[in-house]
Amino acid sequence: MGGLGFAQGLGLRSVRPGSGAERPLGLLACAGRLPLLVAEKARHYGRAVVCIGAAGMADPALQRLCTEFHWLRRSSLGFILRTFRRAGVRQWTMAGKFHKHLLFHPRRWLYFLPDWRFIRFYFFRRRAANNDDALLLGLIAEFQAAGLECVSPLDWCPELLVREGILTRRRPTHAELRDVAYGWHLAREMGRLDVGQSVMVRERAVLAVEAIEGTDRAIERAGELCGRRGFVVVKLAKPQQDRRFDVPTVGPQTVRTMIRAGARVLAIEAGQTILLDEEETIQLANQYGLSILALRQPPDVDHLPSEVGVDFDAIG
Repeated sequence: MGGLGFAQGLGLRSVRPGSGAERPLGLLACAGRLPLLVAEKARHYGRAVVCIGAAGMADPALQRLCTEFHWLRRSSLGFILRTFRRAGVRQWTMAGKFHKHLLFHPRRWLYFLPDWRFIRFYFFRRRAANNDDALLLGLIAEFQAAGLECVSPLDWCPELLVREGILTRRRPTHAELRDVAYGWHLAREMGRLDVGQSVMVRERAVLAVEAIEGTDRAIERAGELCGRRGFVVVKLAKPQQDRRFDVPTVGPQTVRTMIRAGARVLAIEAGQTILLDEEETIQLANQYGLSILALRQPPDVDHLPSEVGVDFDAIG
C-alpha cells in the first residue's frame, strides 16, 4: 500500500500539496532522526518548512533541509509564535525527543530562560499534572488560540509506522514470548497512566519501567540489574495515543542500546510504532542475533507449543 493509501487506512488525514500547501509548514524540532525525515518529506512534496530547532537537541542538518531555520536557545513561546506567524505558517508539527528531565534540573530556569508567555503557560494554565499528555495538549491549545493548527508528523510520513510480523532472522523463544505477553499488559497500563511507553522484563519479572529518563536509559538500567543476561523490551503506544505527539519510536539507536545492555527481544506494536531507518535497524539486529517483532496484540502463549520452534502463525 502506498504512503497516502496507508495513511487513509489508518485514519490519518493528508496535509499534502493541494490541501493548503501554499503556506509553509511549521516544524518544532527536538532530538533524533524524525524531524529530518519530516522536513525531507515536506520538501519532497514541495512544501516550504519553517523550522525552530531546540538548541542542544535538534540536528544541525535541519538547517540545509528547511526553507527557514531558527535555533530556540531559550524557552520563549512568544518567539516561536512570532516566527511562525511572520512566515505565514498556519499548520505546525512537533517531532523528535525532548529531554524532559531538564525540566527538573536544579538551575532549570537559568538554563531555559523562559519568557513571560512560557511562565504563564507553565505555572498558571490549569492542569491536573505535568505529564506528557497534559503539557503537550496544553501547548497545542496555546498555539491553537494563536491561530496555529497542530498536525501529526505521521500525516507526512505514514510509511514509518512498522508493519506486522517478525522482522528479524532470529525468532523469540517460547520463554521470551511469555515475557512479551507479560510485559505487553504492563506497558499498556503504564501508557494509560501516562508514565512511559516501555517495560523491560526477564522471566516474567519487571526489571525496569520507562519514566522521565526515556527508553534508552531504562534499557541500560535493566541491563545493569540483570547482569546483561538477556531480557525482553516491550514498547507500546498509549491506549489514548494522540498521534500529533509522542508516538512510540524505535530505530538503530534503540538496537545499539539493547546490544550494550544485553537485551535479546524488542516487541513493538504494529501500525502504532514508528520504525526509523528500518533496513539499518533490522540489519543491526540480525548481526547481533536480536529479535524484533511487531504485533497488534500480545502473543497467546497458552496456545503455543512449549518447544523453541514456535509456529508464529499462531501469534495474535
